[in-house]
Amino acid sequence: MRESDIPTIRSLELFREMADDSFAELVRGAYVQNFPPNMELIVEGDACDFLHIVESGSVELLANWNGRETAMTILREGATFILAAAIRDAPNLMSARTLERSRIIMLPAEDVRRVFEKDHAFARAVVMELAYCYRGVIKGVKGLKLRSSIERLANYLLKWQKKSGGGARFLLSVEKRRLASILGMTPENLSRSIKALRPYGVVIEGQMVEISDPEKLADMAKPTPLIDDPRS
Repeated sequence: MRESDIPTIRSLELFREMADDSFAELVRGAYVQNFPPNMELIVEGDACDFLHIVESGSVELLANWNGRETAMTILREGATFILAAAIRDAPNLMSARTLERSRIIMLPAEDVRRVFEKDHAFARAVVMELAYCYRGVIKGVKGLKLRSSIERLANYLLKWQKKSGGGARFLLSVEKRRLASILGMTPENLSRSIKALRPYGVVIEGQMVEISDPEKLADMAKPTPLIDDPRS
C-alpha cells in the first residue's frame, strides 16, 4: 500500500479515533488494488479474508439462492464491507463485484480482529458501524414489507433527487434492471410502477428522471425518517 493511501483510511470514522500504534498495526498488511468493472471481489459463502474499503468507484453487493440472484445494495466511496464477517471470522453472506473501475483497500480480517480485541476506541467504532448497518437493514425490511412497489420506487426517487441536489431533473445512479432488484421488483413490475407514477409528475426516460411535482409525489409516497433517513 502506498503512503498516500493511508490518510484515506485514517479519515474514515471507523478508524479515526483509534490509537496510532493500533492503526499502524492494522494497515501494515493492507493491500490497495485497482479493479476493472464487473470484477468479483468476494464470493458468498467463502471465508472472509479481508475487510474491504471502497476508495473510489462503486461496488454492488449481491446474493444468490436456488438459481436466483438479487442486488442487495450499492456501495460508493468511503464505504466498508464485509465488517461483520471480518469481526466474527464468519463466511461472507453476500458476494461483491465492481460496477465500474474501482480502487479498493483491503485490510486482513485477522488483523482487524486482533486490533478489535485490544483497541477500545476501534471496538466502539466497530459497534457503532454495525449498529448503523443493522438499523439500515431494518429500514430496508420495513420498506419491503410495508410499502407497495410504487411506493418503494417513489421514495427511492425522492431520496435520490435530494442526493442529486434537489433539481427537477437528475440521473439515476444505476441501470433499471439493477434498480428493480434493489427495490425487490421484477423489471416488468418496475416498468409498470414507472408508468403508474406519471400522474404524480414523474417521467423517466432511460437514466434521466424528471419530477415536476415533488410535493404531489411526496403526498403519495409518505416518506418517513423511520424508513428513509439514513442518518437516524
